[in-house]
Amino acid sequence: MASTAMPQTMRPDASPPAASNVGQVLRRISKNYVLRRILVAIAKIWLVTTLIFFLIRLMPNNPVDVYVQELVQQYGMSAEEARNQAAALLAIDLDAPVTTQYLQYARELLHGNLGTSFRSKGTSVNAMIARFLPWTLFSVGVSLVISFTLGMLLGMFSAYRRESVGDHLITTLSSIFSSIPNYLVGILLVVFLGVQWKLLPITAMRGSMSPGMQPGFNLAFIKDIFFHAALPILTYVLTTVGTWTLNMKSSTVATLGEDYVTVARARGLTDWRIVTGYVGRNASLPLFTQLAISIGFIVGGSILIESLFVYQGVGQLLVNSIVQRDYPVMQGIFFIITLTVILSNFLAEFVYSRLDPRIRTGGR
Repeated sequence: MASTAMPQTMRPDASPPAASNVGQVLRRISKNYVLRRILVAIAKIWLVTTLIFFLIRLMPNNPVDVYVQELVQQYGMSAEEARNQAAALLAIDLDAPVTTQYLQYARELLHGNLGTSFRSKGTSVNAMIARFLPWTLFSVGVSLVISFTLGMLLGMFSAYRRESVGDHLITTLSSIFSSIPNYLVGILLVVFLGVQWKLLPITAMRGSMSPGMQPGFNLAFIKDIFFHAALPILTYVLTTVGTWTLNMKSSTVATLGEDYVTVARARGLTDWRIVTGYVGRNASLPLFTQLAISIGFIVGGSILIESLFVYQGVGQLLVNSIVQRDYPVMQGIFFIITLTVILSNFLAEFVYSRLDPRIRTGGR
């Protein structure tokens, strides 16, 4: 009796297909909230940086044309002489395809190199930003701390003294100052404090520090930098403290209506204990998230104010680079602004995800 051979069963491959591995990786990424937000942040940085690179080159005139116009108008050179000098100073090739310029810029950016300034020959953009950025961080950072702290205190006071004269006064002033543009407040400070009333020496307060002053951790240097940053700090505080005050008042009023505050009062706790242990902590949580977002706008929010007070920060550097069409400096500063804004938003999202786990799980 002839036996029939049974067909051999096909053995599955020892290694899973590549598509399956990719699918598993994507599923893991989609389930990991932090990793997912990091990838989104990287994509945002790349997209904004790319848009900025091409939008800058759509501006009228280029660095060579702007420099030639300056030589002709200021020094009376002929157009040919000015172009020859511009060609010798500005060793750039603007005739190269834009895609080639972009690929070169992206390659340098991946290595942490923001390029070299067109107008300051031989000076790297990294060095220029490192020189001017600390002054912007100092002036805007100090004002942010002052306005945030003052706004929290005024907001809590206004919430506890609702419908009183102090509440109406604080709310009215906060609404007025929060609606006025910061550059307009700066102009009013210059006109009244410096020109009309002559209370401040506006000319002597220009710059970030006095000529000949040596940086150091000493009282003379600290007094000098606060003297030069006084008007920018005052402008920032006046135009931002109102927003913090109104937000803190609204959050405190909502917190005062919570059940645990009523229970705390029924237990006989003092008002100071309730304010510090219950109301203040819970009411300030949304403001700390807004503070994390505001940190990202420290660099970008200083452009007009630094130009107005001739304060030598990164905002003033950006204005000069725009006037001169210094592409690498513009790209470098806009990249730093983009980086700080996106990272601050990522920090705010991360803080919220820690406070509310439903954000990490998509509402589940």
